[in-house]
Amino acid sequence: QVQLVESGGGLVQPGGSLRLSCAASGRISRINDMAWYSQAAGKQRELVAAITSGGGTNYADSVKGRFTISRDNAKNTMYLKMNSLRPEDTAVYFCNADYIYYTDTGEPVVGRTWGQGTQVTVSV
Repeated sequence: QVQLVESGGGLVQPGGSLRLSCAASGRISRINDMAWYSQAAGKQRELVAAITSGGGTNYADSVKGRFTISRDNAKNTMYLKMNSLRPEDTAVYFCNADYIYYTDTGEPVVGRTWGQGTQVTVSV
C-alpha cells in the first residue's frame, strides 16, 4: 500500500558530497518515524540516521557532523545530505518509514516499509 523510492546515489571521490532522497507514495494518512540505513558488502544493515515526524534526529557516531537528515512532510519525502564522504561510507543505502493509513471502513493500518536501496560508492 505504501512504497518508498530512493534516489541520488552514485560514485563520488573522497571528500565529496551526495544528497539522497526517499519519496513515499501510495495510500498514506501519516508517516511517523523515517530512517536511513546502510549495508556494505558482506556486512549487516545498520542505522545511519533517523528522523521523527516532528523533526527530531538521531545519527550514528560515524556520520555525526558529516551527514544531515531532513524531511518534507508535505511531500512525504526524506533526505540525507552526505558531506566529507569517505571510502568506508561505500554501501547500499536504504530508507524506511513507519506509516498509518485507514481502510475504507475506517480501520487504521500501521506498518513499516523499505525502499529498494541506492548504491553509494566513494572511491578515487
